[in-house]
Amino acid sequence: MPDTDRSAPILVWFRDDLRLDDNPALAAALSQNRPVVAVYVREDGSGAPRAPGGASRWWLHHSLTRLSESLAQAGVPLVLRRGAAHAILQDLVAETGASHILWNRRYDPSGIAVDTALKAAFRADGVVAESFSANLLAEPWDVATGSGGPYRVFSPFFRALVARGEPAPPRPSALPAEAGPREGTASPDSETPASLFPLPTRPDWAGGLRDTWEPGEAGALRRLSAFLDDGLARYAAQRDEPASQATSMLSPHLRFGEISPRRIWHAVAHRGADPSSGIGERQVAKFQSELGWREFSYHLLFHFPDLGTANFQPRFDAFPWRSDEMQLRAWTKGLTGYPLVDAGMRELWHTGTMHNRVRMVAASFLIKHLMLDWRQGEAWFWDTLVDADPANNAASWQWVAGSGADAAPYFRIFNPTTQGEKFDPDGDYTKRWVPELSGLPPKYLFKPHEAPREILAQAGIRLGDTYPRPIVDHSTARQRALDAFQTIKNAA
Repeated sequence: MPDTDRSAPILVWFRDDLRLDDNPALAAALSQNRPVVAVYVREDGSGAPRAPGGASRWWLHHSLTRLSESLAQAGVPLVLRRGAAHAILQDLVAETGASHILWNRRYDPSGIAVDTALKAAFRADGVVAESFSANLLAEPWDVATGSGGPYRVFSPFFRALVARGEPAPPRPSALPAEAGPREGTASPDSETPASLFPLPTRPDWAGGLRDTWEPGEAGALRRLSAFLDDGLARYAAQRDEPASQATSMLSPHLRFGEISPRRIWHAVAHRGADPSSGIGERQVAKFQSELGWREFSYHLLFHFPDLGTANFQPRFDAFPWRSDEMQLRAWTKGLTGYPLVDAGMRELWHTGTMHNRVRMVAASFLIKHLMLDWRQGEAWFWDTLVDADPANNAASWQWVAGSGADAAPYFRIFNPTTQGEKFDPDGDYTKRWVPELSGLPPKYLFKPHEAPREILAQAGIRLGDTYPRPIVDHSTARQRALDAFQTIKNAA
């Protein structure tokens, strides 16, 4: 950074990087030995990035609270404001006399447009504006095909990513362990996390979120430690079993940048390299490939910026989607009559997450059994997932739909009954979230509509009353979806 007035403060603009550890923009600011002011903007207005959904707003309330506390311990104020980023940041530069503004990059189209315009405007005004790579293992433009273009298939993308070598090691926080504001540090007016992202009150729907999650950087590091100690050894073998709790549960922490992918990648690799850990290469490679899918999703979003709104494969523009508000509502409420789907949708509503295997089954059910547009499902997940992410959410929905890059073929239609029997054989997961079925024997747990009347009576179940009948017949719905696919199969 150019040497300007050494007393002028540096602004660090936080977005999806709510951490001190391995935060390049923050580290660059602190390295200048100047006053530092941190800022977070709840962006709104024309051209702003997509507004966070309800679950994300709950998360941001708590994550920003934790970030503010951590920064304050080292004398760095966190200013919270709402509005158009350009106006807010220009005001802050004027209020503080800042000579620099630094941020870590984002990759959604609206965010890129805002950042590009801001960088040009600030530089024209003589303010140093710089951005850094913080939230991906590799920048989307640094992984390219032999012809220099973007990848459209995951496997060769991931091979190319791995071929680049190990990602750069994470850099620990450069914040000094001191209390009180640094000399010369301005403390501009600020909103609070409560005013910027109010918590739900009437009704307070966040009880399950509070019981499940610890937002913030410290919670992310604890979650990583727990996964290394317990989940990683079981990950490859049990990640598809929703009752096994073998997944990392790190996705919302990654979503809001409370932990960096570099920190996770190297921690997993280090644990796997320890002979005493009992963790083999298979477990490490499988988990790292899931980090690779996140990278691939951002690669797609960067190169195909309408990923969240338009079919990646244009032939799906002609797909005969249905419109059925009653069936859509039944899906959102977990009242489809298919127990595994209903368990997943209720888990989502209660905790803000859903096991990945069940996500695929629930998404497939909406798209292929109900033939409702994948964008309706993407919108529901955006509002209810704590890890709602502009890249992963869109890429994964399009993958299930068959309309995306490296997509599952449309004729791959998950059978929600057999998926439950295979991946939740004891029914522990399903019974937890659909307790009205807990009295059914395993033979009928995933197909209560086939249970004899006396079995239902013994379990206290009245189909259509205490638990719904299936809103569609699997075989009929499957054939309808296949017939619909035939109508676009040969489209351009």
